[in-house]
Amino acid sequence: AYPTMLKTLVAVLTLCVSAQAFAPMTPVKAMSQAAAAPVALRRVPNQRSALQMGNNAKFGIFSPAVVAAKAVLGDKTLNKLRGKGISLHSQAITEWTVYVGASSYQRGMLIKKAKNNGDELGFLV
Repeated sequence: AYPTMLKTLVAVLTLCVSAQAFAPMTPVKAMSQAAAAPVALRRVPNQRSALQMGNNAKFGIFSPAVVAAKAVLGDKTLNKLRGKGISLHSQAITEWTVYVGASSYQRGMLIKKAKNNGDELGFLV
């Protein structure tokens, strides 16, 4: 039962991630222009950084499935499975960007877009 459930979970996650490939993205020209324009960052002393991870994930359409998987598999196993999925997806993005001749900046932006989509869909709960 456990291997079948794990295969089903991986299949559902793969299907959801592949569906995001058709989501609208920033045009390549706009991304290359953004890479050329430096961004000035300003640090406010004695305040927490705006960058936070993990605990503030959005509740999306797949959040109930992730919560159920966490209850069945446990945190450690779910995080290993999630990490493996993220790694495989990042490798696929890298291979695709090499194939089409995209820059490393564009590759990074696609990986960032994938993370944001995963958050919106509720995979990071």
